[in-house]
Amino acid sequence: MCGIAGWLDFSQDIRDRRHIVEAMTVTLAARGPDGQGVWMDKHVGLGHRRLAVIDLAGGVQPMVHDGGTDTTVALSYNGEIYNFAALRAELEALGHRFTTRCDTEVVLRGYLQWEEGVVRRLEGMFAFAVWDARRQQLLLARDFLGVKPLYYQRIGNGVVFGSEPKALLAHPDVRARTNEDGLREIFVLARTPGRTPYADIHEVKPGEMLRFDREGMRADRFWRFEARPHEDDLPATIARVGELLESAVRQQIVSDVPLCTLLSGGLDSSAITAIAHAATAAQGQPMRTFSVDFVGQSDDFADDGPHKSHDAPFVRDFVRHVGCDHTDIVLDSSELAEGSLNRTVLHASDLPLNLSGDMCSSLYRLFREVRKESTVALSGESADEIFGGYAWFHQPAVHQARMFPWLTMTGSVFHGGDILDRGLRERLRLKEFQADSYATAMAEVPRLDGEPAHDARMREFSYLHMSRFLQFMLDRKDRMSMAVGLEVRVPFCDSALVDYVFNIPWDMKAFDGREKSVLRAAVEQRLPRSIVERTKSPYPSTQDPAYERALRARVAAFLDTPNHPARPLFDERTVRRMTTRPMNGDRSLHYQRADMERVLSVAEWIEAYDVELAC
Repeated sequence: MCGIAGWLDFSQDIRDRRHIVEAMTVTLAARGPDGQGVWMDKHVGLGHRRLAVIDLAGGVQPMVHDGGTDTTVALSYNGEIYNFAALRAELEALGHRFTTRCDTEVVLRGYLQWEEGVVRRLEGMFAFAVWDARRQQLLLARDFLGVKPLYYQRIGNGVVFGSEPKALLAHPDVRARTNEDGLREIFVLARTPGRTPYADIHEVKPGEMLRFDREGMRADRFWRFEARPHEDDLPATIARVGELLESAVRQQIVSDVPLCTLLSGGLDSSAITAIAHAATAAQGQPMRTFSVDFVGQSDDFADDGPHKSHDAPFVRDFVRHVGCDHTDIVLDSSELAEGSLNRTVLHASDLPLNLSGDMCSSLYRLFREVRKESTVALSGESADEIFGGYAWFHQPAVHQARMFPWLTMTGSVFHGGDILDRGLRERLRLKEFQADSYATAMAEVPRLDGEPAHDARMREFSYLHMSRFLQFMLDRKDRMSMAVGLEVRVPFCDSALVDYVFNIPWDMKAFDGREKSVLRAAVEQRLPRSIVERTKSPYPSTQDPAYERALRARVAAFLDTPNHPARPLFDERTVRRMTTRPMNGDRSLHYQRADMERVLSVAEWIEAYDVELAC
């Protein structure tokens, strides 16, 4: 896994401004600790930071095919192509000769053979830039679910781009600025594809290609969700899901560096780990696994609403059942509220947190410990989105609500709308924004003629989650892992698996009335009964009161800073009241804590990045 950056400007010769591309590239050093490269041409510069995973000696980037004057093709690439061996064989049969064993050269030679058509042949997670001197064109492309990030901003007669906003912000013509649209993206938990909280910085959408030439920018979607009739009966569907998942996992355990899985004791991570362990143990190497816990939580765990059960007993059951090489990472909850750790998490994200802050901090700490032993990890993201794992998938009242399902309890990121300054609330009109965003998303949902109404509604649920919710999870995983140079792969984001499951009728997906019924049935023979029967519990969150006490102190310190640039965004009385409310174990405090975390995150982002508030 790597980081990419670059700059295109048709209005000037930028070869003597190499230092700018170098400065952009060095901001991504954590993503690629194993090497750096910069390549310059008259109007374009490409930068790359490398995390070596396949062909450690080869694969140096940017990778350049130099066929002579005005025929150069240069590539800066981030990701893993899981079908690269098959594509390489196909390209060799077409006459291409390879000098490395890496997937990067497969992408480059694939472009030389098929030009933009190469993206439709790639199976994996990727974001890359190709400069084609023959056509005087820069191509930016991103994988179909957006597992790998890619940001850009139009400047002058060209564009700057990078794996993270920090790379763009290192360019002298890019300024950190937000406006009302940017604040709406922060304060509503429903990602608008292509938008960011920065007013002028955009994302390449999942499954999108952007072409930049002297005439401007053109966008093209190379992958979309499609609605098709499902022909398999239930036994065949269960078998097919098992086959597709096993194929995805086996493809994704290919690595020239130490590999592990992230094990929570839940259905998703246990399924992936069981398949991976079976493959590696057959070669005499048990799979390394890691889980996260908090000091004292085993003794004092309580059902807080979202978290129904403690992970540790289920992890132990799995390890006894399978025999993997397991390590528990036990964290001190008080550390998670420390300002230094939270500044590190903010720098990794470049954006305010949309999800609970302690989860991001603990995930960063987990990844930092895992990276001491492994360079690649497999994780279970997206199973809940495609198989229907969240509680609201199974609540008829939510099915009737005409809003994003995950917002039916909260209405927005903030559970109390009066946290925001009243004048700002009136200008942002968050309810109208949510309604418009929901209508836009619903208009995109692929339809199947004659589909029963309930199946059609649950197809909408699936699409809303995959296109508007999953990105939060993937971004958190990418930023926290790449901040420590750890590559995390996500087998449930395999394109063939996602495409198949998207078209399974809901009554079949939930055939026994439980969450993720088809997945559970497909993998139950591999797992201990306790995990097969376990009710979903999300990524663990600390329940130590010391964490919230430290959090409240930080919020109070923010409120006591009269000239803080973020103060105008919030209603001081409401926020201060949250810091004094009795900590009596009320479940509503779980949501209040999340609100305080987000207030701090927004405030620290605006201050640390000197964000101009253009609103």
